[in-house]
Amino acid sequence: MSPVKTSDPKNFYQDQNPAPGTAIEPTELEIVQGFANGKNPDPLPKLFQPLKIRGYTAKNRIWVSPMCMYSAKDGFSTNFHMSHYSQFAMRGAGLVMVEATGVLPEGRISPNCLGLWKDEHIDGLRNIVSHMHEYGTVVGIQLGHGGRKGSTIPLQLYGTRDSLRSTLEEGAWPDKVYGPSAIAYDESHYTPKEMTLEQIKIVQQAFVDAAVRADKAGFDVVELHSAHGYLLFEFLSPLSNKRTDEYGGSFENRTRMLIEVVRGVRKVLPENKPLFVRISSTDWVEGGWEIEDTIRLANILVNEGVDLFDCSSAGNDPRQKIPLAPGYQVQFATKVKNEVPGMLSGAVGLITNGKIASEVIESDKADAIFVAREFLRNPSF
Repeated sequence: MSPVKTSDPKNFYQDQNPAPGTAIEPTELEIVQGFANGKNPDPLPKLFQPLKIRGYTAKNRIWVSPMCMYSAKDGFSTNFHMSHYSQFAMRGAGLVMVEATGVLPEGRISPNCLGLWKDEHIDGLRNIVSHMHEYGTVVGIQLGHGGRKGSTIPLQLYGTRDSLRSTLEEGAWPDKVYGPSAIAYDESHYTPKEMTLEQIKIVQQAFVDAAVRADKAGFDVVELHSAHGYLLFEFLSPLSNKRTDEYGGSFENRTRMLIEVVRGVRKVLPENKPLFVRISSTDWVEGGWEIEDTIRLANILVNEGVDLFDCSSAGNDPRQKIPLAPGYQVQFATKVKNEVPGMLSGAVGLITNGKIASEVIESDKADAIFVAREFLRNPSF
């Protein structure tokens, strides 16, 4: 006979009150023991101040950026994902954004990427989200479609072969790689088929259906991946979109795909759940998408119910010339914050230490910091 379970055991992190990552004043005991001199004479740094968006409050502004882990099978999450994402929640990140998750099988970047194109994917993700919630962390998921950059090998295989194309034996889908136009990213990627209007509608509905599943899995935030040369951004940029119908040509036509996806997703998300968009703020290529386009688009999407622009850049054209430097993309988040009333902005890109992160937030250059590889190097960033 099994012993009667009287209460759920909690580990060291779960037992902390408030949760890890929450700024607090020193206790009387800490003062007596010499670990603190008394109440903090300075205001709480903005980096550690909470941020409320709709019905959810992140306990601080240090957030984990979505990063592909290439560790799923048929789109299903594994024990790896439980361990990987929980470590950030345990250490106090205010928000953790789960990696780019394919809304269709052919919407994955690689055969090893997460998916949310069928209901069977929900339970595994729900377990991860539920566990992360125990540490007081807001949990988001990035929904995406790889477009013309899909059906590639996982990052760990880069440099092992001449091409980035995955093979049929590895689970590739070369006949289902498509984009707004039949233009390959480069010679190492598959050449996509130009999407029909029917295919556009199917993909739009797939984003909506995946958002419904994300809500059922318990995610607090949904982010649409419209950056780095993947499908939604491919429609935005004149470098990758050469269509002559209502989804190509003018700014209004090129932005139609994303705007319609936003409308569909916002309609099915509960009103209290935030909706983010990750955007490539510029192509870094002459004649491509520019920051002025991003500002114009953000002013449209803020009225469609988008709460935050996650401001990245590049990834859509191999001719890009990126001026890499610490915090090199912060300028884009600042422009969105200053020029789009009502839209929050997130800064990302080579934010490698607390000093940079704090300066960005204290100077009102962005509302939150998305940290990527530094969290992989040091989960306690």
